[in-house]
Amino acid sequence: MDNFRILIVDDEDDFREAIIKRLKARKIDVEGADSGPRALEMLDVQDFDVVILDVRMPGMDGIETLREIKRKKPLVEVIILTGHASVETGIQVMQLGAFDYLMKPITLDDLLDKVRQARERRLIQLDQAR
Repeated sequence: MDNFRILIVDDEDDFREAIIKRLKARKIDVEGADSGPRALEMLDVQDFDVVILDVRMPGMDGIETLREIKRKKPLVEVIILTGHASVETGIQVMQLGAFDYLMKPITLDDLLDKVRQARERRLIQLDQAR
């Protein structure tokens, strides 16, 4: 995934770091944030193509973080990855512009398939915006 950047946002340090390590082993440019506010700070100064975002986080939750990401950077694709799925939350995040809503645990290959799909959509949107 040349010139492609992913941001993992999850307050569970072990989970976030494990995903980052596994993606870096596949030569994917990835960084992590432990909170919504930190993710928004990073998005202000760096370009990311896809954000993988947890829903349940202390302080600013994933729904509010998603809302702010889409307000500031509408072409950044966001994949919600949660261990606490509900139909209501799924509907809400999709209405806010999430690319997909996935349940933990998930295999790395399945997550990468979704990331690739999100990347394709972003590339199409960027091309149309030109």
